[in-house]
Amino acid sequence: MDPTELVKLLGIVIVVVGFALKLDSILIIMVAAVATAVVGGMDPVGFLDTLGESFVSNRSMCIFIMTFVLTGTLERNGLRQAAAALIRKLRNATSGIIVSAYGLVRVAFAAFNINFGGVAGFIRPVIMPMAQAAVERDGNKISDKHLEELKGISAGMDNVAWFFGQVLFVGGSGGLLVQGTLAGLGYDVSLVDLAAVQVPVAVVAMLVAIVYYNLIDRRLMRRRERVLAAAAGEKDAAGEKGAEPVAASEPDAPTDAEKGGER
Repeated sequence: MDPTELVKLLGIVIVVVGFALKLDSILIIMVAAVATAVVGGMDPVGFLDTLGESFVSNRSMCIFIMTFVLTGTLERNGLRQAAAALIRKLRNATSGIIVSAYGLVRVAFAAFNINFGGVAGFIRPVIMPMAQAAVERDGNKISDKHLEELKGISAGMDNVAWFFGQVLFVGGSGGLLVQGTLAGLGYDVSLVDLAAVQVPVAVVAMLVAIVYYNLIDRRLMRRRERVLAAAAGEKDAAGEKGAEPVAASEPDAPTDAEKGGER
């Protein structure tokens, strides 16, 4: 390799050194881009054309970044607290019902290829605080293990709803792929027919997911009730003996290793 060709890697060096020195990210990228264009012999017009084409071809990334910025701004201004306060007003809403309602809304919007955030953009700042508030309505804190289970339920419902909902969109990439494959085999199928076939599949998938995640939620709540009842009994016993009572909370369930040690 010609050693002079290594000069064209100057942009990479600038990026590495700039980030190592914790300089401004946008400034580092722009300096690296200009340096790469200069050492590569690219004229200013060609550089601007390449920069514009790259921006247009990757404009969807701008939407992705804007979603994170908007979500972070809303969280900083009390979005999570507002969601939790709202769910406390609904006495009969459980975390399973909240996640199920989100799944139905998610699959309905996915059928029109509308994505409003998913796990990072909607579940974390909105659904999880509401589900957690539904569990903590009795005044006791949720355990870490219970909270992790809720995260898994919410993320699982999002995946099921989005996966089976987006195939209902006429003109989606999945439908076009199936249509092209069938056309190559000699079958002329319209996109509307493909979407219609997916409707019962999506309905069954959502029903199974709703039942499954609600059963998990009920199991978690029963375990929580047993743990809190045991903690309340211990607190009453300690109060009778004159010991200082301990604030009620839901401790983490013992692991299999801990159970084995107790034996």
